[in-house]
Amino acid sequence: MELLSGSQNLLSRDSVKCGSRASSICREAGRNRCQEQTDASQHTSIYRMKVLTIIIFCSLILGISSQPQPRFLGGFIEGVKAMRKAYSDMREANYIGADKYFHARGNYDAAQHGPGGVAAAKLISDARENSQRVTDLLRFGDSGHGVEDSRADQRANEWGRSGKDPNHFRPAGLPDKY
Repeated sequence: MELLSGSQNLLSRDSVKCGSRASSICREAGRNRCQEQTDASQHTSIYRMKVLTIIIFCSLILGISSQPQPRFLGGFIEGVKAMRKAYSDMREANYIGADKYFHARGNYDAAQHGPGGVAAAKLISDARENSQRVTDLLRFGDSGHGVEDSRADQRANEWGRSGKDPNHFRPAGLPDKY
């Protein structure tokens, strides 16, 4: 009766030796297996509850739950549009020394759309500055935008997001169109 392996093999030998005990051993093994399945099920439920709790906690921390979802999402989308507009204006102007102004203006315009706009501005600004760092590492050099320039860009971003006037960074001679 060496058909089964491991602990089940032991069960098989016991049932051959004891005969009448075989059914009670099988019932006990079945209960243990059932208990293991219940434990695994409870473990999965606990894991799901932890994940759900983390998601709820994070949404509260981010402040998303304080705003109705359509309003936050709408502000986020409008913030993305404002950042894109400032970027395209900066490219079109192609004016030396104006990038801090456009950073501040894009963040300022995005922040006017509420918490969603602020979130979009922060996400885009941070992604842009971090991508420059990665690009510099991959090229084994500098993109012309060193660490200090990146910090200055981030200060302009914060300035605009906080609602301060972006014209503080406006260079002399930049056309009024912008």
